[in-house]
Amino acid sequence: QGQVQESGGGSVQAGESLRLSCTISSGYIYSSRCVGWFRQVLGKEREGVAALGTSGWPSSYADSVKGRFTISQDDAKMTVYLQMNTLKPEDTAMYYCAARVCSNNWRLASGYTNWGQGTQVTVSS
Repeated sequence: QGQVQESGGGSVQAGESLRLSCTISSGYIYSSRCVGWFRQVLGKEREGVAALGTSGWPSSYADSVKGRFTISQDDAKMTVYLQMNTLKPEDTAMYYCAARVCSNNWRLASGYTNWGQGTQVTVSS
């Protein structure tokens, strides 16, 4: 079992909502890293969706999800959430959670050292 585990994916209709969870089993990683959500469609590059620092690094979002997605944290559960509202078919992807040393380059997937296995989100029109 890895140190980062995603859950909460599923199949929904356009306009509906989902909440993804990223649970981190290492207290050191949770408290000292930034956590990012990425998504990937087969054949395309992994895209940064949102990120935050659990110790105060500000939240960041991709333009494509601003106003619809919200990243948040629950320190007691060592979990970072991605609330996804007003989902669109183009949001369909495998969603991954990952942790890294905080950086302004949060969208750069190669900077993340701890990855989960992913959770599938499918949005139908």
